[in-house]
Amino acid sequence: MIALFGLLTILVVLAVIMTKKMSPMAALIAIPIVMALLAGFDIGAVNKFAVGGVKNIAPVIGMFVFAILFFGILTDAGMLDPIIDRVLKVVGNKPSRITLGSAVLASIVHLDGSGAVTFLVVIPAMLPLYKRLKMDPRVLACSVAMAAGVCNMLPWGGPTLRAASSLQIPVMELFLPVLPVMLTGLAFVYTCAWLLGKREEKRLGYVNGVVSSDEQGHQETRLTDEEKAVRRPHLFLVNIGLVVIVLGSMISGKVDPIICFMLGTVIALLVNYRKPDQQKARIDAHAKSALMMAGILFAAGIFTGVMKESGMLKEMASYVATHIPAESASHFPFIIGLIAMPLSMIFDPDSFYFGILPVMASAGHELGVPVIEMGQAAILGQMTTGFPVSPLTPATFLLVGLAGIDLGEHQKFSFFFLWAASIVMTVAAVLIGLFPI
Repeated sequence: MIALFGLLTILVVLAVIMTKKMSPMAALIAIPIVMALLAGFDIGAVNKFAVGGVKNIAPVIGMFVFAILFFGILTDAGMLDPIIDRVLKVVGNKPSRITLGSAVLASIVHLDGSGAVTFLVVIPAMLPLYKRLKMDPRVLACSVAMAAGVCNMLPWGGPTLRAASSLQIPVMELFLPVLPVMLTGLAFVYTCAWLLGKREEKRLGYVNGVVSSDEQGHQETRLTDEEKAVRRPHLFLVNIGLVVIVLGSMISGKVDPIICFMLGTVIALLVNYRKPDQQKARIDAHAKSALMMAGILFAAGIFTGVMKESGMLKEMASYVATHIPAESASHFPFIIGLIAMPLSMIFDPDSFYFGILPVMASAGHELGVPVIEMGQAAILGQMTTGFPVSPLTPATFLLVGLAGIDLGEHQKFSFFFLWAASIVMTVAAVLIGLFPI
């Protein structure tokens, strides 16, 4: 009976989120609590389940909030401006360099973990070159999407945070083993971007460039007066050094990620904006996006807490495990890695990571498959490489709107490139022994 209530909880959550009857935050909070009460648990027990889930997820939420503030403050200070200008100068007028530069620039800008920010920065910076050379804007959208998709696996990105939260695994423990896989994926992306550029050269009959360097336009000329007022170009090296120190400390494992980003945010504010009112303005500028995701993650903590502590998840997993041949269980991570990207077209990140993944992971665990492998397989595609073509993410519409192309055209052109990146990373994970085939 508990397993049935668990299944109903997941189905109802999926239904109301996917049909937009409720916001993800409201669904993740209200539905599991109501279902637990209907299953016969008293309000005191349900309260204990929910609070326990929130406590488990609190460090992840703190890391995410301060990661957004940290990278947002440094972006406001202009840390990325010289990098963008340099990329624009290096790519010149050769299509293969331009497409490769687009992918490289997207992977750098996506350090903040936001697809919307990546598209807002990279597409307007590169699109004039594509138009002047009469290059296909779908190539720009595809190159940027591939780079942003692979980099969305970063530990402060939405999918990895959700996977760590729903499976209650430390985020760096989940991410660090897949770092070589992510780098392999980036190498594949850069290769594809370069080949797309070579294809454009052939289509255009490219011999020599037709765009003069003074026509390309640089980041400085595109800034508004408000953006110029908060830029700190003289602190570029200091800010880059701060990023290296923060990320290095986090990856070393000697300091918890939340502490790294908290201290990094404080230092970034003190270095770039000395006056309290300036610091408040920078925090206010990024508070909305930070709090929206924090709310979702707190709600997810309640959902996973109720599902786990009530025994619903365990009973569901036990039922699934008894109906799956034990000899096939070891293939679970490999199979999930292969299909995770297309699942982005069906499930939004909250539905998948808080509804589907915990059940699959628990069922695999019952059959001897480590839970962490299931999470690692999921982030190889589900709303990582899959998010830039999914109609379930607003960033996809921003991408096609900025590039001036139709969503269907973008999906038709880019889908298999993104899926190929996911497959390459899955194979790489097998080859390095991350999980068995």
